[in-house]
Amino acid sequence: MHLVRHLIDLPHSLLERGSAVTIGAYDGLHLGHRALLEAVLEKARDEGLASVVMSFEPMPKEFFGGDSPPARLMRFREKYEALSELGLDVFYCPRFSAPMRDITAVDFVRQILVHGLHARHIVVGDDFRFARRREGSIDTLETLGPVLDFGVEGTPSVMAGQVRASSTAIRAALEEGDCRLAREMLGRYYSMSGRVIRGRQVGRELGYPTANVDLRRRQSAVDGIFAVRVHGLSSRPIDGVASVGTRPTFGIEKPVLEVHLFDFSRDIYGAYIRVEFIEYIRGVEKFSDADELILQMHRDADAARRILARQAA
Repeated sequence: MHLVRHLIDLPHSLLERGSAVTIGAYDGLHLGHRALLEAVLEKARDEGLASVVMSFEPMPKEFFGGDSPPARLMRFREKYEALSELGLDVFYCPRFSAPMRDITAVDFVRQILVHGLHARHIVVGDDFRFARRREGSIDTLETLGPVLDFGVEGTPSVMAGQVRASSTAIRAALEEGDCRLAREMLGRYYSMSGRVIRGRQVGRELGYPTANVDLRRRQSAVDGIFAVRVHGLSSRPIDGVASVGTRPTFGIEKPVLEVHLFDFSRDIYGAYIRVEFIEYIRGVEKFSDADELILQMHRDADAARRILARQAA
């Protein structure tokens, strides 16, 4: 998959026969997103087109969110890796900036989708909005399609029980500690990836050495103590218990992801791991002293072992 940040760098030899394109934030790559991408891939195969996904960095909601953006479900690397696994040809991800904010719907379609990406077919969700003041919609695309020679396909929402799968709904589920509902919308357990870094060794001093992972997010979608499984250290995932958030007992305000791996002692500094959040245990708390915290850590580890044993059965 070609990662392209500027139109001038697009692989035009790949696009010369035209492309099937979808546009969106694609944060989380939930089941609704996957339905869109599958439709793009199918159209590209059937008509000999290049398959293109267009997204933005930062995401528009982050741009407009200022100092309080929504929690990001996926950091950029995670999104790139997930899209690459699907077999798409091009990931076009321009910077979202003031000029992109102010572009009209007609100019967006004409300049970027048709002239830039050579779009012959555009696939979007039924609630898709784009361009200046969100003036563009699927109706806009259907009006311009016959004029600019492209087809339009709208895909219906994907439901997880009574809930429409969306990044917003997944954030809300994770904020409530509902890993099960988030999993239903994602089609997999929610996870976070990152490189193991050196921390302050607080966990080791308490008898619970942890792998510290830099969140690389302005805000985390999860907060609290979780039963987790960790991928990337062996051929099979490793069970553990994780804490995401601040460490108020020690006055540490910078949020961090800390994972205590069960029955594991290898040096893994620098390793790139993926942490799956299986079930929420409790919220982050401030304890009166280290002894009280250690006692709670024993309870958390026992709870995580029970949860993971039950889930594996």
